[in-house]
Amino acid sequence: MDEATMQSRASALAAVTRTQLERLSHIDFKLYFLGELRRADVTDRFGKGPAAATRDIALYRKIAPENLTLDNSDKVYRPSPEFVPLLDHSPARVLTALSQGFGEGHGEQFEAMVRCEIPITLSLPKMSVLAPLARAINRGKAVRTGYTSVESGQTQRELVPLALVDIGNRWHIRAFDRLRGEFRDFVPTRMENPVLLEDSLVKREETAEADVQWSRIIELELVPHPDHTRPEVVRMDYGLAPGEALKVRVRAANAGYMLRRWSVDCSPDHRLRGPEYALWLRDPLSLYGASNAQLAPGYKDPKSNREIKAM
Repeated sequence: MDEATMQSRASALAAVTRTQLERLSHIDFKLYFLGELRRADVTDRFGKGPAAATRDIALYRKIAPENLTLDNSDKVYRPSPEFVPLLDHSPARVLTALSQGFGEGHGEQFEAMVRCEIPITLSLPKMSVLAPLARAINRGKAVRTGYTSVESGQTQRELVPLALVDIGNRWHIRAFDRLRGEFRDFVPTRMENPVLLEDSLVKREETAEADVQWSRIIELELVPHPDHTRPEVVRMDYGLAPGEALKVRVRAANAGYMLRRWSVDCSPDHRLRGPEYALWLRDPLSLYGASNAQLAPGYKDPKSNREIKAM
């Protein structure tokens, strides 16, 4: 696409409203990823009448006339050979939409837009537990809950939830634990009957701003495992040029979980073997001080000179 066309598109998009932009993005998505667009796609998604949907498609055609053609045999718009997406589409959101739809349904009614398969989640919290935790995070409140842990068994806790965290195989809650007087991670499936404490004052030292591990950002440099049999395949998987590192920024509170989820060899001498270890942490010392560094495969604590075995 030439520079003049790009500038023309940018100027036109700058003049549309936010709601129009949302509808144009949907039209762009349908053409780009599904290869077809019907007027009903707009009416069904946004609850607009046929006339309004026609205007939206006409606006799209005005901004990017080279992007679509009308297939008169079944009255469907299709992307032209010269198609260039009008808007940027986040890969994560695209994959979510393709695998789970746009969320028009309720409960279990979400349907994939194309044939796909996603892993089954074995551990999910009850909604009666998740709801008060989410309300507490949103409103900056504390909760009282029963909690069963491996180390302490069943106890009553007062927690100040700060964030939901997805570590791959389960979700947990980052929270200030008033019983221990520190920030910790809690698994919602182990909670019983959390109750929002409306009148409990949350102190500054119990907020996210005081959580050093949450606030600290670590930059990790991941490279193809030096002993991988096909490093060129690893570079293709992660879009790396020869000699280039994949730089990822994570919170210190989550670093160990993420490296374990990604199966990154974090041993100083890249000693871990197996096809799952496609990446190596080039500087394991970057994990120093992270509270859950011991969860990272092969991590060796520089103080204790003790290696934590991969799980």
